[in-house]
Amino acid sequence: MITDIEDFFTRGCGRCARFDTPDCSVKQWTAGLNDLRRICRSLKLEETVKWAHPCYMHAGRNIVLIGALRGDFRLSFFNAALMKDPDGVLERQGENTRHPDMIRFTRNDQVGEMEGIIRAYLAEAMAYAEQGLKPPKEEGGFDLPEELIAALDADPDLAEAFHALTPGRQKSYVIALSSAKTSQTRINRIAKYRDKIMAGKGAMER
Repeated sequence: MITDIEDFFTRGCGRCARFDTPDCSVKQWTAGLNDLRRICRSLKLEETVKWAHPCYMHAGRNIVLIGALRGDFRLSFFNAALMKDPDGVLERQGENTRHPDMIRFTRNDQVGEMEGIIRAYLAEAMAYAEQGLKPPKEEGGFDLPEELIAALDADPDLAEAFHALTPGRQKSYVIALSSAKTSQTRINRIAKYRDKIMAGKGAMER
């Protein structure tokens, strides 16, 4: 997986054999992805790499993640339960997300067409970060740490394997990750647990 931000936009995420080939999903969406990057940087968001994808931060909080698949590319919001979505553009990424959390693009020129909306949504998310606001905890089941949700959204194979785990095994990862004191430690643990999840095992299984 890549660790240099420039590699993502020129070579891909490094998660599969299509990395740095003409068949890489990133190559299909180069223009749109670069437009998203331009918008995020123009708002002075801090640019970094997490889960082999461009992640943009503000006030010490993750704001959005950029990703590319074969059929679309996406701008995914953290703490999506706070977002008001007045334009109705947010969609759920999959079974692992409780709230609509992404803007999905199927054409490169859509980013330019939606730039005003994108900027408004980013400004809203940045304001929540500045205020230290987080969504209220929901009752029932257990909440996945935001780092795990982002990792699942960025890695469809991992998401499929995690969803196939028994509820007990899923909860074992939530417990193991929740004990970490920092976001970076949770990210590191997710990378460490990936092989176990893919093998259908819980966090404490050998």
